[in-house]
Amino acid sequence: TGTVYVFGGVAVCEENITALSGPTDLLCGNASGRLLTCMRKIQDHGRALEPVVAGFTAVYHHYDFDADTPGNGYRTLVKVLQSCVLHIIHKGRYIASNCHRAFFRANHNASEMEAYSSALCQLRALLYLAQRLLHDNGHGQLYSLQDGELSRRFVREYTSMHKACFYGRCLGFQFSPTLRPFLQTVVISMVSFGESYGKQQSGLGMAAFSFLTSAKYVIDPELRGAEFERITQNLDMKFWKSFWNLTESELLSGLASVASNLVQLNLTLTIPPEALRLPLASDPRLFAPVSPPVAHWGPGPVNMRLISYELREGQDSDELLAFSRTEATPISVSLVPFGAQKHPPSPWLLIHFHGGGFVAQTSKSHENYLKSWSKDLNVPILSVDYSLAPEAPFPRALEECFYAYCWALKNCHLLGSTAERVCLAGDSAGGNLCITVSMRAIACGVRVPDGIMAAYPATLLTIDASPSRLLTLIDPLLPLGVLSKCLNAYAGKEGRKEGRKEGKGTSTLSALGRDTALLISDLTHGASNWIQSFLPAEVLGSLSSSHQKSLDNEAHYRSTSPSSSSSNSSSGPRDYPEGFEPLRSERLAVIQTPSCPIVKNPFVSPLLSPDDLLRGLPPVHLVASALDALLDDSVMFAKKLRDMGQPVTLRVVEDLPHGFLSLLGLAKETQVASDICVARIREVFQQQTPPPCTNKQPKLERTNHGPSN
Repeated sequence: TGTVYVFGGVAVCEENITALSGPTDLLCGNASGRLLTCMRKIQDHGRALEPVVAGFTAVYHHYDFDADTPGNGYRTLVKVLQSCVLHIIHKGRYIASNCHRAFFRANHNASEMEAYSSALCQLRALLYLAQRLLHDNGHGQLYSLQDGELSRRFVREYTSMHKACFYGRCLGFQFSPTLRPFLQTVVISMVSFGESYGKQQSGLGMAAFSFLTSAKYVIDPELRGAEFERITQNLDMKFWKSFWNLTESELLSGLASVASNLVQLNLTLTIPPEALRLPLASDPRLFAPVSPPVAHWGPGPVNMRLISYELREGQDSDELLAFSRTEATPISVSLVPFGAQKHPPSPWLLIHFHGGGFVAQTSKSHENYLKSWSKDLNVPILSVDYSLAPEAPFPRALEECFYAYCWALKNCHLLGSTAERVCLAGDSAGGNLCITVSMRAIACGVRVPDGIMAAYPATLLTIDASPSRLLTLIDPLLPLGVLSKCLNAYAGKEGRKEGRKEGKGTSTLSALGRDTALLISDLTHGASNWIQSFLPAEVLGSLSSSHQKSLDNEAHYRSTSPSSSSSNSSSGPRDYPEGFEPLRSERLAVIQTPSCPIVKNPFVSPLLSPDDLLRGLPPVHLVASALDALLDDSVMFAKKLRDMGQPVTLRVVEDLPHGFLSLLGLAKETQVASDICVARIREVFQQQTPPPCTNKQPKLERTNHGPSN
């Protein structure tokens, strides 16, 4: 249990205090005093947290989807605390056993313990905030949808709380160990990119600049954490779009393609904006008109990508290839091998909507796992490159995805499928679009897909507080500042430019040639985190002074900042007990809470939909991560559908961050999670009758090929 871990951390600190109270001749400078102070702080935090953790473990099962699916934000906060304390225990035991040895790196170990002490302090603050949510929310409710004050208090706390400790030495402690080098690479790349962002330099100049800057962020984790905190709180949406879209560059996508499965067909299509007519689901003799997307700039084409592991009839037809002969060069075209054997059309069709916060990336960023899925399921996949915010806010993306879905139903013979079974799949923002496209199909009276597989979907596009969203304080991939910018962009509040958006993201890519050299250099140096083990202790020890200065500044801020003394008193009951206050940041974040009515539109936030709009949805299979800030979105949406009698399943995987599908191949855990998604999609294709509302998990078997169709 969580209390056992906390008690173990307190005991280890006592061992260290005893060991450090002896002869300290071998401890350099003030390292002994720093360690003793740190151990006592950890003890204080641990003793205070024991009853808090015991309170959560006694009740958090009431917030699960069902008894077979343990997972909600309260569980996750306790799990993250356990991970932090476990690191403290391991490091503490090492210090107690080695502190008097000749080669003990005193300053380095003191800095490590100080970092985890700061992290423990901030996690303690999050648990107190979660206590407030637990007290004020209804039984079994994870979101305070009716209490705007709770959400405003959460945002106020986020803007002033110190976050850098989670992005330095403690980076990614809560995730699978095999992913931590990758997360360090991403963070180092981001801070190096942020330092040079906006500077007019050649590609060679930026690469040289990156060589110097990324190395210092490897050597000095505290500096890295402080810079990452600055970036996530202050830089604009253009920066995030530019950084995320670097994965679309030809060099990086080429490297990813080398490691991905080979497919017979990988073709980009541009579909002209022509009106469609589809038969009504209730009476196929009647037809419903489907207009092309028109929001914001009028009718425009829709871009798609067709991926197929095997070449099937129709996929090499002149009619389909005509859609690829556009004035703009397709992003990627894999030519059909001469003499390749054509297979009959598949009875299955998978339609995919990619993630990226509604603001970045295309199907190209997601090719790796899509190729794997096409092979495992032996099914053609149509992935939609919808227009991106803020240039194309809601409802443009939804219109384009719905139009693409209808076009695919009408032209399935060109895609190598008879579409007897159609499944929608998407991750994050794409999961949201899977649900809302199905809702629109119901509203229009046309055929509804046979099932939905949504991985870590965003079902509530507001900044309402929930226990899992408290994780945005510590998440390196989805900080609250970034999440709020994405939500505001999709809602139309983040600097939308009037006029036709160019090329669904390709315009951004064309401006990023010089950024590629920068990122590659960052990746090279960021991945070399083992450099630290070769540096002399004196070098690392000299860097601790900057961390100590940071701590001094934080203490000064806490004693002088008005927020530390008045924020709680002005917002009603205190969130923290007397004598405790979290560490405060020197830089206040600016969070624009989405307040316009659009974010509460059911087709933006499906969790807020009235039952009538959700009734008739096909089976919905949700795959979430226990460590994802959007976990509670999936749990609450699954509960909503279940309570309506709609067929729904929920699977919660462990130890993975938001966006784990894009990390396929980096860890065995990501492969297992991808296999779970494939199994859910296969259920949709193989179902004989609509399944009852259940969450029983089938035995997961890895297969390389689906049935021969």
